[in-house]
Amino acid sequence: MIPLTGILAPVVTPFASSGDVDIAAFSINIRAHLDAGVSGIVVTGSTGEAALLDEAERRALVDAARAEVPRDRTLLIGTGAESTRATIARSKMAAEWGADGVLVVAPHYYSGAMTADALLDHYHAVADESPIPVLLYTIPKYMHFAIPPEVVAELARHENIVGMKDSAGEAALFSSYLQARSDSFKVLTGSGVLYGEALALGADAAILAVSLFAPALTFDVLRAHERGDMEGARRAQEVLTPLAGKIVGGMGVPGVKAALDHVGLKGGVPRPPLRSLAAPARAVLDELMLAAELAPAA
Repeated sequence: MIPLTGILAPVVTPFASSGDVDIAAFSINIRAHLDAGVSGIVVTGSTGEAALLDEAERRALVDAARAEVPRDRTLLIGTGAESTRATIARSKMAAEWGADGVLVVAPHYYSGAMTADALLDHYHAVADESPIPVLLYTIPKYMHFAIPPEVVAELARHENIVGMKDSAGEAALFSSYLQARSDSFKVLTGSGVLYGEALALGADAAILAVSLFAPALTFDVLRAHERGDMEGARRAQEVLTPLAGKIVGGMGVPGVKAALDHVGLKGGVPRPPLRSLAAPARAVLDELMLAAELAPAA
């Protein structure tokens, strides 16, 4: 088992003016997230624009992350690909590069063909071949389907599948995934909007993009929950929800990067064809950050 507790940060990938990955900025961000108290770092996930990176860039990011993340915290690498073969190859490389585990989004380009049997075969093959633990990853916003709970329940019995991240943000679906929880299989939420409710339902941990630019607010929800202060957790979640829902959920990667810039970290521009926020959206972001008392960096 690898530690899957608290809040893990799904880091962005900053780009230099040349369009190349900015490793120095990437490392600065990781150090800031670790200083904020996150229990782990997730590289080449959805927030990290993984779909827009080549394999050499992935290697450089993992190398840089491993140099910053101490061994008492968790380093997860997104290795999901559209073929089982490519996913296995990426997972083996992630192990060689020093990752503690891999986060594997379900194949989804041929979403209509992703039957329960196809998903079971895919994940069993990946878990059989991966030298390090595997976490399932379901994100219907991009996949256009959710991994069925019965598939999760079956996969949870594999000795090398140690958990899952659910970014659907639906309480009923999350509750159904929790039925697969055990000492060897952890269920994490990827929804900042659902975060407080997910903790109350029994979430083991979270991988939250909102924690990148609002770590203190995110930890307010967790600490209140840990104290048994449900009213405090509810109040903290009320502050967090607009940031998670409107910036992370509504504006996506460009919004998260703009929010990082707002608080003095390294966001910058997304990689084309993604575009930076237009002025009206940036004004909305500034208003949301101000309402949450997240002042612009000096």
